[in-house]
Parts: sequence; C-alpha cells; structure tokens
Amino acid sequence: MPGIYLGAILFSFAGMIAIDLKFGLALRVAPARTSAAVLLSTAFFLVWDVVGIVTGVFVKGESPLFIGVTLAPHLPLEEVFFLLFLSYLSIVMFAVFERRAARRRGLGVSARHPAGAPGERP
Repeated sequence: MPGIYLGAILFSFAGMIAIDLKFGLALRVAPARTSAAVLLSTAFFLVWDVVGIVTGVFVKGESPLFIGVTLAPHLPLEEVFFLLFLSYLSIVMFAVFERRAARRRGLGVSARHPAGAPGERP
C-alpha cells in the first residue's frame, strides 16, 4: 500500500517530538539551535546521498510502500523525511545521554540547565 513507509516515518517523527517536548530535551530548551542542527545535518546527509547516487553506491529499490515521488534519480521523497527524523533522533538521544551522564556524576540535573529542565522528574 503506497504511503505506508512515509506514514511510519511521520508517525515516528511525531512521537519523537512529543517525547522531546514532554521531557524538555532539545526543541523546548533550544529551538533555534535544534532546528539549525537538524536542517544542517539533513542537508549534509542529502549531499552524502547524492554523492552515493552519482557514484553508483546508492540505488533506490522498488517497493509498493513508497508513494512514488522521486526528487532525483534514486532519491525518493521518503528519504528526505527519513533523514530529518534520523537527524532529530540523534540530537534528542544525545540530550538523553547527556542528562543521564550528568545524573551519574551526581549533579542530578542537566549540566546546561542548573535549575533542571521543564518536565524533569526530581
């Protein structure tokens, strides 16, 4: 069924945003910096994909799960959303592990936010 893959990516992206906002990990703490990091890393990976496509390393397989929109040869629309999700997920997970490391060091809160992040449990 066309669109399942894109739907799964968007559903996962929405879930990651909800988790991020609930625990104040990245977007609520630094929205401009988080957005810039996601966009820059997505652009980097898109260039990486283009280089891989041009050199013949990356090819798009056929799947009935794709919606059928290609931005360039072997570059489906879903790839852009996957890269956005991957970049955002990486930033959120970095914030999670940074917070865990701060707690293990005995600080009890994020090192960047001495008063604690909104929504953080004591």
